[in-house]
Amino acid sequence: MRSIAERHQYILEQIKNKGHVKVQELSETLEVSEVTIRKDLKHLEGRKMLYRNHGSASSMSAIITDRHIDDKEKINQEEKVGIARAAAQLLNENDKIIIASGTTLLSFADAISTIDEMITVITSSVKVSLTLCYNPNIEVIQLGGIMRKNSVSIIGHYAENILESLSCNKLFLGVDGIDLDYGLTTSNMNEARINQQMIDASQEIIILTDSSKFGKRGFCKICDIDKVHHIITNKNAPTHIIEMLREREIKVTLV
Repeated sequence: MRSIAERHQYILEQIKNKGHVKVQELSETLEVSEVTIRKDLKHLEGRKMLYRNHGSASSMSAIITDRHIDDKEKINQEEKVGIARAAAQLLNENDKIIIASGTTLLSFADAISTIDEMITVITSSVKVSLTLCYNPNIEVIQLGGIMRKNSVSIIGHYAENILESLSCNKLFLGVDGIDLDYGLTTSNMNEARINQQMIDASQEIIILTDSSKFGKRGFCKICDIDKVHHIITNKNAPTHIIEMLREREIKVTLV
């Protein structure tokens, strides 16, 4: 049996190499109980060397920083297109939907830009509005306020006040991180605030995110995971997290 120091070193090496570790796998490899592994992870988290989530732990580098939308658009493009096409199948005639900002949401806007159904779209994203404004079947309501340049989207109390007076069928929301314990997160405080208002204005919360966001945290919390009704992601999403989401009666679509 390895000493405590040796276990800790092994755990940190695995996280450095893979980005995350699972409690069950560590227990089997190190030949100690899962209770012991959880104590090890708690100790290392207390030293700011990792952070824990359900059944696993991740590197502190899993905390997301804010990046410009033009940079984000280049990442996981194929996965985002597949997620967007699956989300487009959820629209019905006369739907009133909210589309938040983000690159996966911009792919979603591209996917629905030629639909025949009559729908109303409320959005904070200027790029989403420009993508959809040419379709005569789509009524676009652009939220007004302060332009956040990194996301080319609108934030601030003017936009939040408009959302307070609306009731919509569906919200299509992107996130920077999904953590079963901590919830949904984004990298900007003002973005988190307007996302919260969007959630309050919507009957069904649908998350569009590629698998790289699982087990990560942004700077600001949007909401607990139990607020979500449906997550659409790609097939590389961690199996154990998908199973736990479904156990919580959250629908998960893998594309």
